[in-house]
Amino acid sequence: MSRAAENVDTGVGSADRTPVEGADVCVIGAGPAGALVASRLAEAGHEVVVLDAGPRFDPSDRLARQERAIRPFYDRPAVWESDPERDAHSNSGERFYPLNHARVKGVGGSTLHWQGMVMRLHEADFNSQSERGVGVDWPIDYEDLRPYYAAAEDELGVAGGDNPFGPPRQQPRPMPEFQPSYSDSLFAEACDELGIAMHSVPNARNSESYDGRSQCVGYGTCQPVCPSGAKYDATVHIERSEEAGATIIDRAPVQRLAHDADAITAAEYVTPDGEYRQEAEQFVVAAGGVETPRLLLLSESDHYPDGLANSSGFVGKFFMDHLFAGTGGVLDEPTRQGYIGFLTSESHQFYDEADEEVGPFKLEFFNYAGPSPVESALTGDDWGDALLERLRGEYGTHIAMGGLVESIPSADSYIGLSREETDAHGNPVPDVHWTVDDRALRTIERANEIQERILNELGAEITWQVGPDETGPAYHHMGTTRMGDDASESVVDASLRTHDLDNCWIASSSVFPTGGAMNPTLTIAALALKCAEGVDEAL
Repeated sequence: MSRAAENVDTGVGSADRTPVEGADVCVIGAGPAGALVASRLAEAGHEVVVLDAGPRFDPSDRLARQERAIRPFYDRPAVWESDPERDAHSNSGERFYPLNHARVKGVGGSTLHWQGMVMRLHEADFNSQSERGVGVDWPIDYEDLRPYYAAAEDELGVAGGDNPFGPPRQQPRPMPEFQPSYSDSLFAEACDELGIAMHSVPNARNSESYDGRSQCVGYGTCQPVCPSGAKYDATVHIERSEEAGATIIDRAPVQRLAHDADAITAAEYVTPDGEYRQEAEQFVVAAGGVETPRLLLLSESDHYPDGLANSSGFVGKFFMDHLFAGTGGVLDEPTRQGYIGFLTSESHQFYDEADEEVGPFKLEFFNYAGPSPVESALTGDDWGDALLERLRGEYGTHIAMGGLVESIPSADSYIGLSREETDAHGNPVPDVHWTVDDRALRTIERANEIQERILNELGAEITWQVGPDETGPAYHHMGTTRMGDDASESVVDASLRTHDLDNCWIASSSVFPTGGAMNPTLTIAALALKCAEGVDEAL
């Protein structure tokens, strides 16, 4: 058993955070990408050490975190103890980007509070320039990634059924789909009348017992915490990597990557107990779409004056996120919202109609529209019978749809270093310069039109809409260390190794050349497995 497995952190200074001697691989980041890479390489017999900036959370605290999540006093970042100083950032773009609303720094990363939807990108997403006339083509296509997608579904544990609009598959998902919800049946009647097809949502949560974890028991608080462990999070593979001999070091933010002209020599990190250097033969940066480019930019030197692995000048550039489109209202009948904390039905029917003018988008049928009864009760002034009567009137009749929309990569949307603000260690915080393209705004309008048609067919009173003027991000950070064949126009090659350094690899959504409109985690996981394969061969 590794030393980290022997001593899950219970406070500052309680764990051994000194470097591991003779490490083959140093993985930076313990989210889904880093955890999968660490697990695969440790199981292959390599000496692996993982460094993560945040703490290691005690699994026994999850019920307490759930209680915190359902109380209106706490916002989402408070559930997983966001640190405003540690997680500080600035914004210089035309739109404010609320970076800390939906990220977790700690072992497990943002999968600790994600919703858990795991779709494959469509075939045309890999060839956006050729197929749609916008963006760029990836250096790999769907067929290249298809076996890794299947392996990723097995690793995470995915429940899902047939999708007539999805890309081709060779085998079913590991678990059967979750059955449609009651409100899905209401939507289905309207969609049938309109000729709109609904199908199941692939979820990284257990519809039956899987991989030693329980079936979903319906807590309904998937975002921001699953107390049962039925929803996958990256601690599954962190623990698996430890069983294979890996060492996990938490509260160890890497400050810079020391290097010469050809290779990284050490990851320099700070802990509550001091400063250290972790040496290794190979380094995998898996710190997400914001902190990955920031670390490379902070690691500038005489060899790389514009930032490590940045001879192209593309580190930090082409920051992308999915945009949200939504429409909701109320019905004169119960919709039973709030019993299920995740989506069970969606539609990709219009996804592949994308072209230069309108991008790909998917439609989502919500199971959690409107206020929760707990929130309503705790924020009101009435009690007893009056409270019960009010809750009966306002709870359970809401209904809503959402949707994700692609944004086009733009050089004017990027992650840089702040010129004014520094973190607790004196380093510039990440600066988010986020822009939204006109095609994405037109796509939101198109999604809203379809959502309105469905709700009107249902007979709902539409009471709100998130359109082009109100849209916000889905918190899917992509594109900031682009993958490509041309070293002058990308940061990593098709194997996820940087063009500039032989022993530096990047496993992250930051390598996505385009984003499509699918939740990115399954593609992150598939690419992480591909990256691990490359590192294993290099060792």
